[in-house]
Amino acid sequence: ILKYNMENFMDRTYIPSTIKTKANPEKWYCIDAKGKTLGRLSTQVANILRGKNKKTYTPFLDTGDYVIIINSNEIEVTGKKELQKEYLSHSGYLGGLKRETFQKLKIRKSSRIIEKSVKGMLPNGPLG
Repeated sequence: ILKYNMENFMDRTYIPSTIKTKANPEKWYCIDAKGKTLGRLSTQVANILRGKNKKTYTPFLDTGDYVIIINSNEIEVTGKKELQKEYLSHSGYLGGLKRETFQKLKIRKSSRIIEKSVKGMLPNGPLG
């Protein structure tokens, strides 16, 4: 029968190092958004940024990697969201609220659509 000394066993908690070394390097991911659905792509990107795709994921440490998204102007949404979904921005002045549909924002600045979607999936705080 094996006996464990519980005092010594419980004292050992693995915490990954925040220092980027050869054992724990940061990676760069290049993701092609052509033909992908906005929400599914954003979830994948948010998980990579937080480091949830790694074995060494720790909620209170920055273990994430870098992401580059190409062809953001060819992202797709389901249903009638292309005409109905609105993005709001405010200038800070009275009456400065601006509304823009998904379709118009996709033409003007398509990367902002993915940025806002991913930012909404990240935590609010120093690691977000």
